[in-house]
Amino acid sequence: MAKQKILYICGSLNQTTQMHQISKELPEYDAYFAPYYPDGYGYIVFVTNAGLLDMTILGGQAKQRTLNYLSKNNLNIDANGSQHDYHLIYTCSDLLIQKNIRDKKIILVQEGMTDPENFVYYLVKNFKLPRWIASTSVTGLSYAYDKFCVASEGYKELFINKGVNPDKLEITGIPNFDNCKEFLDNDFTYHNFVLVATSDMRETYKYENRKKFIKKAYEIADGRQLIFKLHPNEDYKRSAAEIEKYAPGSIVLQKEKIEPMIANCDVLITRYSTVVYVGLVLGKEVHSDFDINELKRLLPIQNGGRSALNIAHVGRRLLAETEKEKVYSFYNKPYKNVTLKERFKIRKKLVKVKH
Repeated sequence: MAKQKILYICGSLNQTTQMHQISKELPEYDAYFAPYYPDGYGYIVFVTNAGLLDMTILGGQAKQRTLNYLSKNNLNIDANGSQHDYHLIYTCSDLLIQKNIRDKKIILVQEGMTDPENFVYYLVKNFKLPRWIASTSVTGLSYAYDKFCVASEGYKELFINKGVNPDKLEITGIPNFDNCKEFLDNDFTYHNFVLVATSDMRETYKYENRKKFIKKAYEIADGRQLIFKLHPNEDYKRSAAEIEKYAPGSIVLQKEKIEPMIANCDVLITRYSTVVYVGLVLGKEVHSDFDINELKRLLPIQNGGRSALNIAHVGRRLLAETEKEKVYSFYNKPYKNVTLKERFKIRKKLVKVKH
């Protein structure tokens, strides 16, 4: 009997690795992976093809990194989620709900921190504007999913306050941020420094006073070694030149993994990045644009790396419930055109799914 098929819609490299981890916990299903794609949104397809969204997970470096990762790990790629009639969808974001998955069972998986609820957030929410305008601040507000797997009790409360149905929320933890102590075992060269994790705000058409941010970091360092870890989407030459001008002597890195850096630093400085949670779990001095007490309330649960398994269990339950719904629906149909043999088969299957 052919295996049922699950589609995992990826995005950034962090989102992609999370989806891969979840798929490993569901080996009894055929797994297919897609980079984030804009099916059903003609105007977004147009601007994506024109290269105007290359700074997002729909194109550019982010999409290429995802495709490289999927190829390197020999994973089945379905670029537009159109190769099969999937039984279940895992998606990294509901800013877009692709047209070809709207009639499927969908599980939304929280990636990490969500953007602040600013003016644009309320504009989108109150006037029903396209969610992607407000970025991740409106995560969960599509209401198009069956289950939404979140990082902690704090995040469950946050999403409920935004209007998400509590019955759809599952506190599972999130892969990549559920076992931060593992990062303490690393071979990163430097120790006892001040680490600055920058953002790609400017690359995504948001305002940032980078000069002010660098100077603030320089003051906090107060003579200690500064290391700037640039966001993968950033313009390296521009950012490196600014850092050399306003924080001379700093080390600038971009391609290396940030988690070992956080494990070895004394101070972590960031703005709106989920990596702040790694610093808080590891007891670092943390500076963020978010209120630190609020971040501690939202802190992803630390479950020793079991989040992917927890999220997989949510999928299994959803598929089992779907199967029961199909059988009960068929069993309760009028028997006018059903033979005695078919009735027996239906009853046998119904007994099976009950157990």
